[in-house]
Amino acid sequence: MPRSPRRPGDSCDPPGDVVHVPREMRPRRITQRGRNICRMADEPLSNTTWIACLACFLRTQAHQVLFNTCRCRLLFHKLMEKTGVLVLCAFGFWVFSMHLPSKLEVWQDDSINSPLQSLRMYQEKVRHHTGEIQDLRGNINQLIAKLQEMEAMSDEQKMAQKIMKMIQGDYIEKPDFALKSIGATIDFEQTSATYNQDKARSYWNWIRLWNYAQPPDVILEPNVTPGNCWAFAGDRGQVTIRLAQKVCLSNLTLQHIPKTISLSGSLDTAPKDFVIYGMEGSSREEVFLGAFQFQPENIIQMFQLQNQPPRTFGAVKVKISSNWGNPRFTCLYRVRVHGSVTPPREQPHTPAHPERD
Repeated sequence: MPRSPRRPGDSCDPPGDVVHVPREMRPRRITQRGRNICRMADEPLSNTTWIACLACFLRTQAHQVLFNTCRCRLLFHKLMEKTGVLVLCAFGFWVFSMHLPSKLEVWQDDSINSPLQSLRMYQEKVRHHTGEIQDLRGNINQLIAKLQEMEAMSDEQKMAQKIMKMIQGDYIEKPDFALKSIGATIDFEQTSATYNQDKARSYWNWIRLWNYAQPPDVILEPNVTPGNCWAFAGDRGQVTIRLAQKVCLSNLTLQHIPKTISLSGSLDTAPKDFVIYGMEGSSREEVFLGAFQFQPENIIQMFQLQNQPPRTFGAVKVKISSNWGNPRFTCLYRVRVHGSVTPPREQPHTPAHPERD
């Protein structure tokens, strides 16, 4: 191919006449690589030249890519280092911020909370004692009010209260010689058999273990509660009491539970008609002392003996002939025997003075 005509002033022209061109208009200095490129552009290119140019271009691009890649790696490493430093700083600040308040609180607890706790404990003690003092004041005021009421109470009211206490309570103020605690016992040979009810027994495989029925000596104890009594079958029976010592008999007292606390709501098991005998000696001589009737409406009844011989007896027999309607059994809750150890003295008979003429 024919070469293209060269232009005057071209960088590839050989030096000739010097042309002064302003500095601003002067072309840049062309390096050897640029000259080679210009030559390659002016000369016709062969296939080998094109391949070489392409390889050179690709190598140049590869160098740039590698350079850029290495530069990016450096930037990435620097960024990671700075990021790691920042993360470490942030973690250290977090740890410091988390542990510093706890240490400050511990210091505050040691320096401030101890006097505060002692002050609170003192306040609680003061409040507790204040409440106790108020309770004591209230109790004292109540006592003062009761004392004032008692002082203002008239003699009639006091007497009425005393009468009510006597009616409601045990007003028998006589010595009881049939009390178990002082030595009185039951003569079982002269006493009826105890009524055994199936409900009062406890069995195991048809073997009776124990019996809840009370023995006869329960009538010699002051515990009068529902069920704490001696029961005998039917409406006829007797009990013989050996007294604590020989006594000149004067009275006998029977006691039953009131209807208001009876489980059955009735008093049909209470004794009705009975006879009292005094017994003394080995011959078991019985001396009639009186026949009486018990009224269950009055839970405590004292009977004065109709026959009071001037002698002492060591035992008393109470023979019951009827009850108040229960056909199965009769209950005795308590029997008391009253009298004196020494026989009563007879009053001397003073003869009448004869009339004077």
